[in-house]
Amino acid sequence: RTDVPGAWSGTSTGRFRDDVGFGAEIGTGYGTGHRAAVDDGPQRPGGHPQPHTDVAGTAPLPAADPTRTPVGGPRAPGPVARAGAAAGGVGQRGGGTLHLARPPAVTESGGPPNAPAPFGHGRSAEEPHGGAQSRTPAATPVPPIAAAAPPTPTATPATAAAAPSAATVPPPTPRATATPATATVPPPEATGAAGSADGAADDATPDSALIRRTLAEIEPIADTVVSHFYALLFLHHPQLRDLFPPAMDAQRDRLFKALLTAARHADDPAALTAYLCPLGRGHRKYGTRPEHYPAVGESLIGALARYATRTWSPAAEAAWVRVYTVVSQTMIDAAAEDEPGSPPWWHAEIVGHELRTPDIAVLTLRPDQPYPFLAGQYTSVETPWWPRVWRHYSFSSAPRPDGLLSLHVKAVPAGWVSGALVHRARPGDVLRLGPPAGSMIVDHTTDNGLLCLGGGTGIAPIKALVEDVAEHGGRRPVEVFYGARHAGDLYDMDTMRDLERTHPWLSVRPVVSDGPTSALSGQLPHVVRAYGPWNAYDAYLSGPPGMIRSGLDTLVGAGIPTHRIRHDGNDGLLAEARG
Repeated sequence: RTDVPGAWSGTSTGRFRDDVGFGAEIGTGYGTGHRAAVDDGPQRPGGHPQPHTDVAGTAPLPAADPTRTPVGGPRAPGPVARAGAAAGGVGQRGGGTLHLARPPAVTESGGPPNAPAPFGHGRSAEEPHGGAQSRTPAATPVPPIAAAAPPTPTATPATAAAAPSAATVPPPTPRATATPATATVPPPEATGAAGSADGAADDATPDSALIRRTLAEIEPIADTVVSHFYALLFLHHPQLRDLFPPAMDAQRDRLFKALLTAARHADDPAALTAYLCPLGRGHRKYGTRPEHYPAVGESLIGALARYATRTWSPAAEAAWVRVYTVVSQTMIDAAAEDEPGSPPWWHAEIVGHELRTPDIAVLTLRPDQPYPFLAGQYTSVETPWWPRVWRHYSFSSAPRPDGLLSLHVKAVPAGWVSGALVHRARPGDVLRLGPPAGSMIVDHTTDNGLLCLGGGTGIAPIKALVEDVAEHGGRRPVEVFYGARHAGDLYDMDTMRDLERTHPWLSVRPVVSDGPTSALSGQLPHVVRAYGPWNAYDAYLSGPPGMIRSGLDTLVGAGIPTHRIRHDGNDGLLAEARG
């Protein structure tokens, strides 16, 4: 999938895909390179890690204030208008000091009465994930299930009309020297808020031009603006503080980055819809309802009005209201369409837990009902030990006849969820899964070869793609480059070698960046550059954001068009979502 231009380059180490209004899980439309590697969070006093929101958020959206005109409410007829607040209040730049009331303590259940109740955890979310020996038994027995029918992709993957058939392409061979990239994918800052001198793209619509001017002005003070947004939200709706995670730093970053991405799509309804629909569906697991959206929109407008002192005007406010209304309604509609045929979440029992290295585990899960997904997609996971804290992990296999699911998880320092899944979880524990997401899937309408780069636990979705090609007849060459820092980190090499021996169209090349090795040596994208040609291949990238950035540059330089380079790292690339 191609990169989406024009997002703010931030410094958050959290993932940009998760929920506060449309800013928490709004990043989920595009996903991250590979979901299994990083979920480290800030530290609490005393050294215990403090959880942050997942790629898709950890709380439902706040409730609307009935005393204010809704912003972004469902199906409001006619033009959307917002009533002005008192001086110093929402939507005004008037004076006065904003006093934020002390929020109520987080309840043991981790959510409000109308939110999905944490399941069978039996302990407070304040309990650190290390040390305790007792584990939560499964709340209810999870019976065997039949395999779910694979979902139909929401969009047909783009293909290159002029790409030669794989049948006419010889296998790649090493070149004597590496060919430097002739073109690069611009980094996020190169496609920032300003499309012209005034901060708006030359061909932008009037609304889009106004929005981009606002974004260009507030970008340097983004953290202040988003902090004020939450201050307004919690001041006018103090009861909503319980719905959000204790650590809000990553949440603030995600919201603003999501706003930038949504604004970038304002001129492209098809792209905006494709971006937002998965978010609306994903919000169902938080108990989000249509009436939750207006309070978020109102607080957003108020924060922008307070700090966009040069570019804010009645016309700019009206443009933001219109765009937010489209955003919220798109998500509301997507959730409503998803509700009749899909639950908001699935319970999944751990039936297998294999420790491959001291910090990497392979989990096998049995969901309580069929879980439809496509090879290359990912899911969001909530553990019983950390209610309302979700993390994304890619499936490491194609859909199986027995309906079982497999995830690769690497424990990272201060990673609440990853640490619990690797070091604490055992067979019999029950997790909660959100709906499948991601578009790093194989295009079976073409015979192009597949070039796959998997770094670390990023090999998980690559393995699933290989299985998917095999199930469709294996008529196309598949070249896999499997990278790790040290040779001992190639934890799934035996499995990949077994696949290579079984399928003559598959080639697997291990790459190690540090230390002695019998594998190829160097940075993964640089090693790939020494092979080829790749112009007749579709490329798939899965791994840390830095690897995906470098890989994109390498692959574009090798002649692969960006629309034939697929990854779930757009939020990571555009918003520095993962580290």
